[in-house]
Amino acid sequence: TACRNADSPDEIWLLEHPPVFTQGQNGKAEHILQPGDIPIINIDRGGQVTYHGPGQLMIYSLIDIQRKKFKIRQFVDLLLQAVIDLLATYNVNAYTKSDAPGIYVDHKKICSIGLRIKKGCAYHGMAFNVAMDLEPFSRINPCGFTGLKMTQLSDYLTTSTICLEQTGRDLIPYLVKHLEYTQWLIY
Repeated sequence: TACRNADSPDEIWLLEHPPVFTQGQNGKAEHILQPGDIPIINIDRGGQVTYHGPGQLMIYSLIDIQRKKFKIRQFVDLLLQAVIDLLATYNVNAYTKSDAPGIYVDHKKICSIGLRIKKGCAYHGMAFNVAMDLEPFSRINPCGFTGLKMTQLSDYLTTSTICLEQTGRDLIPYLVKHLEYTQWLIY
């Protein structure tokens, strides 16, 4: 983002991380309970502590929201709505909460969001739990909430497996629609 200029194209990166706890700018040490052998990285996104690991779809949004004429809250809502719309295709009823950012299903968090806006450009993004080991979340107070239960897409499917890459490909049209793009490239 530091190297972006008015001509830099917007990018959305979909990827998967090895096990890591990330502590956002608002993070408090007391929310990291027992990290064990999982590293803790302090980063400059909003929010508190969360876990990233295999089976979780990371959605990094490198977007010039000033150029797109999006307000910050509007941009956050558009990102979240893209995931909610994808979940609806799996017959999963997901929703947001005004007092706790992210996406929830049955009072459990399925997708976290943490962004940073600098010079009108957004970076960082969302962590969508698809099919992962949720145990590391018990080692922290996810997003700073004591006792917050986490969930994942695979818990709501009748099929035994779900492909992280396919989930990412299925999400792309919703991101394109909500972020008002008319063309895109997939690398």
